[in-house]
Amino acid sequence: MTTNQQTELLGFRPKQAVKMIVCSLIGIFSFFVTFEWQGKSSILIDHIVTFLSTNVPQVINVYIILILVLGALYPFVTGKWKKSKVDIILSIFKIGGLAAGIMLIFGFGPAWLFNPDIGPFLMEKLIKPVGVLIPIGAIFLALLVSYGLLEFIGVFMQPVMKPLFRTPGRSAVDAVASFVGSYSVGLLLTNRVFKEGKYTIREAAIIATGFSTVSATFMVVVAKTLDLMEHWNAFFWVTLVITFIVTAITARIYPLRSMSNDCYEGSTHQPEVIVRKDRLKTAWHEAMVAVDATPPLMKNLYLHLKDGLIMTMGVIPSILSVGLLGVVLATYTPVFDIVAYIFVPFTYILQIPDPMLAAKAVSLSIAEMFLPALVVTQAAMVTKFIVAVVSISAILFFSAVIPVILSTDIPLSIRQMIIIWFERVVLTLILVTPIAFLLF
Repeated sequence: MTTNQQTELLGFRPKQAVKMIVCSLIGIFSFFVTFEWQGKSSILIDHIVTFLSTNVPQVINVYIILILVLGALYPFVTGKWKKSKVDIILSIFKIGGLAAGIMLIFGFGPAWLFNPDIGPFLMEKLIKPVGVLIPIGAIFLALLVSYGLLEFIGVFMQPVMKPLFRTPGRSAVDAVASFVGSYSVGLLLTNRVFKEGKYTIREAAIIATGFSTVSATFMVVVAKTLDLMEHWNAFFWVTLVITFIVTAITARIYPLRSMSNDCYEGSTHQPEVIVRKDRLKTAWHEAMVAVDATPPLMKNLYLHLKDGLIMTMGVIPSILSVGLLGVVLATYTPVFDIVAYIFVPFTYILQIPDPMLAAKAVSLSIAEMFLPALVVTQAAMVTKFIVAVVSISAILFFSAVIPVILSTDIPLSIRQMIIIWFERVVLTLILVTPIAFLLF
């Protein structure tokens, strides 16, 4: 029986239609509609996080300590710590993250940890916001992805996503959720859909390393730091386009090109139906099937919240250990001065002003995406613009995104992610430099 015949047999069912429309609209509003509240313009989830951080800071501190303790113990309780050498190392790092978090919250420990650009920066800018954002985002995510919107949009985006990025049409929602909302929420969505068998390993890896960039909100922070707010529209759209062009290229080269087309172990592969006509009818049919397959609302919210909390437990101790190490190396050692020499040939050939400084800045993006901006605050405007775009387009960094990916079920190794990071930095430099010279 064809999809269209199935669509006609289903007919119009008001209950499922209302459920899809209402839940999806709430999800869209939560992630994609910015509005001003208490002098800040942002999305609903960010407003909730800000409200909690401002009004109940002690509760947030207790929550973070609890997450750190549970996150550090979880690999040992479940036995996941001994699955591989990487798991052993990360599990040990999580214990270190727990120790660092306790010292930062209770205000004792070595002086270097309390350098405003190290411990307090990680705690206030990353740990607390991300720790609160993931579980709250997971609840609203249930409304966004479980009631047919993913399937409905996926049918219409097939002609775009598959040829450009080699991913299903439904991955368009991941891309927007990351760019407008947060990489942590985007990765939570990617992992959820991957475990349901709707992405293959290769598709999930392309999405995780190609779309999971920092939010537009954080782009504003970078733009403000580098005096680029006058050129905000140019910065935003150039970054958006270049990030996705680079993703289209990296999807076709090693290591992503060589990754498996199998789906998540234990799941049944659910490939998208290739649609060539009657797209609206098919989209509606796919949406209704998804609504029918969704558990009752409260159970669905609970399952997503549980996933969000488990991911938070994996992410928070990792950021406070792996991320802390990266920031300390960048601040107190010449490690990244040495790494910079990898990019010096590119910055010289492209004739970027202050080529050595630019090379060091982009090399720092592997540790923390905000560090490159701090290095070039006094540089030429062309250099600032290039570094700002690279810091967003590079996507992968050790203080947050890499630990988040490692906490998912997507089988990407640290080695693979470092290679992809290098490819993204070089490709972005090549693409953005002529645009920067045209603009400035």
